[in-house]
Amino acid sequence: MTTNKKQLMLFIGAFCCMGLQVSAQEPYRVGTTSANFLELGYGSAGIAVGDAYVSSVRDVSSIYWNPAGLGYMGKNEFQVMHQPWIADINTAFVGLGYVVPRWGTVGVGLVYTGYGEEEVTSMLMQEGTGERFDGLDYAVNLSFGRKLAQWFSFGLSGKFVSSRIWHETASAVALDLGAIVNTRFLSWTGTEESGLSIGMSISNYGTRMQYNGIDLKRPIDEAPNEAGNFEYVPARYETQAWELPLIFRIGISFHPILTSVHRVTVAVDALHPNNNSEYINVGGEYGLTVPGFGVLMLRAGYKGMGMVDSEFGPTFGFGFLFNFLHNNAIKIDYAYRQVGMLGSINAYTLGLTF
Repeated sequence: MTTNKKQLMLFIGAFCCMGLQVSAQEPYRVGTTSANFLELGYGSAGIAVGDAYVSSVRDVSSIYWNPAGLGYMGKNEFQVMHQPWIADINTAFVGLGYVVPRWGTVGVGLVYTGYGEEEVTSMLMQEGTGERFDGLDYAVNLSFGRKLAQWFSFGLSGKFVSSRIWHETASAVALDLGAIVNTRFLSWTGTEESGLSIGMSISNYGTRMQYNGIDLKRPIDEAPNEAGNFEYVPARYETQAWELPLIFRIGISFHPILTSVHRVTVAVDALHPNNNSEYINVGGEYGLTVPGFGVLMLRAGYKGMGMVDSEFGPTFGFGFLFNFLHNNAIKIDYAYRQVGMLGSINAYTLGLTF
């Protein structure tokens, strides 16, 4: 075994040991983390294959799934996704990946969730005070991925996470780490590029979020039954600090069919979160290359196998890649998934490579 591969094995071992620190033992800590919009999934291609994307992602949505995927981008790419969520909640992703020759790929991404407006009510004015409040969450990512060899890429992301509910705000900073290893196992061509891939990522390793704002200020009377004391003492409620949803992903993908025209990819991911039980995602993609036109992709998957009380289930979608002048391309992707009693979710993505 070469020195580089020995170092790689040590890196993978350390990476997996870090993942084991993401505790999800019974009783499962459902509902005990903040900024859970970071778990929704962003990028229609990844959503359509059941979120089984950590080892096969190669586009700018790597900013979310696994920053190591940025290292395999051959062209610059801009991508925007809109995903209407349940209860009139809207989520979106905007990302830009810029390839720097001989250095790697730099990515900038924004994940946004808007919760709409509601009337402000109180015990005395239960029909409404005439005011309205809203809420929004967002995360800004700065990512970097580099391919050290055709068989290995690593990546990392730094992110700023912010949440606002009316006048109260909270923020945190976090780090994502990822790696992708390509092997010659199950390769049709004898090269790492077409063989089995192994991907790993740790997402949202960061500080805690604690809300603060003017609505937490309250005047109190420490001795309401005593005369002569100061009646209104300025006070502030102290909220609890909450962890981010820390997720360890490890997965594999391979191509049971691979020709110049037909390409089938099968992927399996295992997830180990800090706020739920462990579970498995599976998915597949069929790509049909049409010379002079582009690529048609059909996708399907299943999210949440083995998750306790899971509301997730089947997913499917499709995509088109249209080539135009100077080998640039337009990408259109759609994804559909079930969320149990909450209904179904659609995601729409538009991308441009240049």
